[in-house]
Amino acid sequence: MEKSIEEMKRDLAFASYSDSTQRQYIKNAEHLAEHFGRPLVEIDRENLRQYVESLMAQGKSASWLKMHLGALAFLFRKTLGRPNDVSFVSWPRQHSPLPEVLSLDEVQALLKALKHPLYRTIAMVLYGAGLRISEALPLEVTDIDRPRGVIHVRHGKGDRPRDAKLSLVLYTEMRAYWAEERPALPYLFATRRTGRPPRAESVRRALEVAAEQAGITKPITPHVLRHSFATHLLEAGTDLRVVQVMLGHSSIQTTARYTRVSTKLMRETPSPLDLLPGGRKR
Repeated sequence: MEKSIEEMKRDLAFASYSDSTQRQYIKNAEHLAEHFGRPLVEIDRENLRQYVESLMAQGKSASWLKMHLGALAFLFRKTLGRPNDVSFVSWPRQHSPLPEVLSLDEVQALLKALKHPLYRTIAMVLYGAGLRISEALPLEVTDIDRPRGVIHVRHGKGDRPRDAKLSLVLYTEMRAYWAEERPALPYLFATRRTGRPPRAESVRRALEVAAEQAGITKPITPHVLRHSFATHLLEAGTDLRVVQVMLGHSSIQTTARYTRVSTKLMRETPSPLDLLPGGRKR
């Protein structure tokens, strides 16, 4: 592996980027070197313009393009110390679709269809505590704080620690799972074959199979359970700022998007016409 990519690895780790972002940035840097067939230090500004144009011509999603551009920007600004070479880069506008959300009945059907205790309990943590899959899988037994009713998330997004809610129902399910599976310490979730947490892809596949068996036609991913957690809390009357803290969002604007998908809140919010004198009689 060339020196520039080794240096980029160290720089990304020093900047506390998530493991998944680090892997993707390195992969994109390697692709750039392969594209031109020469060391990264020999690629100039005009080469980069051509490369970015080739990326844009592929017509892929804005998030895909932003990941590639982010890798280029980090490589040339931070690692190579040549910010002017990427000063022409403009970030694409990214459409923010409404998050997919399950109904309460669909969540119950999905959990019932998850027969394996390991995957069922992981799904309950994703939905019951609103964790990301990257936060749930590395959990250790000592992260479960029953007296305080919280789950210690040691490495949240951006490597920020936080406490997530531990309900009595979730804790009871965890104890039942632990008694049956006895995962290898220190992990809360570990497969019998490896003694380590399962891969995120294995969890996604288990959810897809369970959704099909439950007759759920919506696309199911671990993050859909987190979306459902937030939406159901808002529908139950939980304050938006409380939901923000529980999700670990740095900006309340990120949390506010869940108000757009809550049909219950929409139904129960009166129209200005209803507020006029005699409005509800019309």
